[in-house]
Amino acid sequence: MLSSRIVLKRGGKGEAEKPFWISYADLMTALMVLFLVTMSVTLLAVTKQVSEAERQKAERDREIAELLHRVQVAAKNAGISVDMDRNVIDFGDKAHFDKNSSGLKPEQQKLLRAFVPQVLAIARDPLGQKWLKQIVVEGFSSPEGDYLYNLNLSLQRSQRVLCVLLAKPPVGESAMSNDELEQVRDLFLVGGYSFNAAKASYEDSRRVELRLEFLGIGEHRPSTNGPPRGNFGTCALGAA
Repeated sequence: MLSSRIVLKRGGKGEAEKPFWISYADLMTALMVLFLVTMSVTLLAVTKQVSEAERQKAERDREIAELLHRVQVAAKNAGISVDMDRNVIDFGDKAHFDKNSSGLKPEQQKLLRAFVPQVLAIARDPLGQKWLKQIVVEGFSSPEGDYLYNLNLSLQRSQRVLCVLLAKPPVGESAMSNDELEQVRDLFLVGGYSFNAAKASYEDSRRVELRLEFLGIGEHRPSTNGPPRGNFGTCALGAA
């Protein structure tokens, strides 16, 4: 009688049930790739932010330089100089004061009333509205006398400029419009500096300057809705 043998082949079950494990090296490789991708994305975002900030700064510097150039052209026509490094309008001998005096001569007053409206027009144009923050009237005195006296005298000289601009001009001169007068009040600030920035001579030290201050990136002019309009009053210093 023939007998048959059944041979069972083993090994299939073991192959099917063999577990799949990720090696430690493969896991570290995957984490490293993830880290590198994350760092690349982060560096790209930071680089983009830095590039945008540099672009905005370059644009601000360029547009402010254009504004100062316009002021320089207007000043040159009036015989006034502009210090582009300090952002200062220097009237030179056209705005010198007598010793111990805060008064301005008639021709000096006329120059101020003729020149300042040109600066106001520049402040109203798109670049002016975008960057010009305020205009500080800085008064100075010579080193003669004591500090507090000269500090007060410097402040009075600054205040005199505002008094001249806001007062009714003499007959024959064109008066500024109400909008321009309001613009003077909104933009101009008064400051006194005694003899902290004295010039070579006492006469040159007794002067006023207009310093232009500009807004930073993303900064806006302070609101001027609070103060009442009109009613400028009279100068507390009396007649010039």
